[in-house]
Amino acid sequence: MKIDEKDRLLIKLLSRDARMPVSELSKRVGLSGPATSERIRRLESNGIISRFTLEIDLATLGYPLQAIVRIKPRPGNMHIVEEMIMNEPGFLDCDKVTGDDCFVARLALRSIADLDPVLLPFHEKAETNTAIIKSSPLRARIPV
Repeated sequence: MKIDEKDRLLIKLLSRDARMPVSELSKRVGLSGPATSERIRRLESNGIISRFTLEIDLATLGYPLQAIVRIKPRPGNMHIVEEMIMNEPGFLDCDKVTGDDCFVARLALRSIADLDPVLLPFHEKAETNTAIIKSSPLRARIPV
């Protein structure tokens, strides 16, 4: 599917506010409401837009801290460690990566004291390296 500048603008606008009304979207991209709706449907049917989502303020929910945790499973423990990550609700997301570590995950924390209880079960199966996030100047940018 070819994507033009109006499609790119629609993607950018929807990435900032997925609940923006079609009437507002159509004004901003310079199309009629039906044409805008059709473009959104086409972007969805071609898999470019796969879902509409929301952004949560974790600090307001009681999780003022986040950490990046690099995890290197000990030999033979890759699948076990992956399952442990999936079953720990504090992990927000996780990527399998190349290099020394196999996983890089983002962890939400209520306090620094919560870090050890979350990571302690991993130490038998993996090595971990943790960095507390001070700020996030760039998050989830869309490359359009």
